[in-house]
Amino acid sequence: MSGSDEEFDNYLDEQVNRQESVTIRRVIRDFQNPFEYYSEVEFKQRYRFRKETVLNVLMPLISHNLEKLTKRGLPIPPVYQLLIALRFYASASFQIISGDLISVSQPTVSRIVKRVSYLISLQIKRYIKFPENSEYTKLKFYQIAQFPGVRGCIDCTHVAIQNPGGNFAEVFRNRKKFFSINTQLVCGPELEIYDIVADRPGSVHDNRIFQASTLKAKLEGGEIDGLLLGDSGYGCQTYLLTPVLRPESDAEQNYNKAHIKTRNTVERTIGVWKRIFPCVSKKLATNLTTTCHVVVATAILYNICRLHNEIEENIEPPVIRRIDRRNANPSNRQGLVFRRMFIERHF
Repeated sequence: MSGSDEEFDNYLDEQVNRQESVTIRRVIRDFQNPFEYYSEVEFKQRYRFRKETVLNVLMPLISHNLEKLTKRGLPIPPVYQLLIALRFYASASFQIISGDLISVSQPTVSRIVKRVSYLISLQIKRYIKFPENSEYTKLKFYQIAQFPGVRGCIDCTHVAIQNPGGNFAEVFRNRKKFFSINTQLVCGPELEIYDIVADRPGSVHDNRIFQASTLKAKLEGGEIDGLLLGDSGYGCQTYLLTPVLRPESDAEQNYNKAHIKTRNTVERTIGVWKRIFPCVSKKLATNLTTTCHVVVATAILYNICRLHNEIEENIEPPVIRRIDRRNANPSNRQGLVFRRMFIERHF
């Protein structure tokens, strides 16, 4: 190789190294690496997870499907996209996120939230399910108020949304006159989420959501053994017990007290979930499909929080907006007979 060739090669190497250095500086300038910039406490306050959990648990769930997103010729690495989505779940504000990350526009943040939420929601069967050890679940529920045979507690909560527009927008307006997704959840004795339905309009009654759910079919088919506890908005069934509306005997009163105390777990679960991820307690401004993915994604992340001890013990649930409940489908006779015999036997 001639001397001129060597000089040219050295020149090229120098230019490449210089360009790489500029790119690295731009990344640091634009992103201000949160893993280095924030303390562990600050990081968790902003993103709801420890740094280790983000890198070792959350990233493997989505990284293989999350391509780099380009903004002004500068790639946004997958891990930053995940942090942007986590920050949105913890704040529900595109403006806050855009202020956190210099030169990341609100449309870019919106696209990232859409993509990450969809990818996380694909993990629903892995993280939202009834545990296989039903006897352990029943025991833990029994220890709350001595109510036997319980596999889960069911309730619905409204997630506020913007007017979705279109010919069917009004079906999303609930009885409190705001637009919402009526979200059904089933929880466990330690405030885990076992089941979620997050795509029903706000005007749809709780019991109607349950009647159309795969959960009901699994209970009727014996795929899930044990009882669900629900409030009086549901019809009493042999697998879903509700309170006695006008208790007369001591046994009925004892049953109601134990029922209420045990069922309180689902209200607490919803409260803690909404406290950790305030985006589901505020009005979501994302489109309807993305909103459903966001709700499911935060439920999955909530269960991951519990699995990895990311939830503060003293967290106080927020005040939940309650919607007046009406029993759209009255209890069937078989369900009422079963409840009466259940009370006579256990209370």
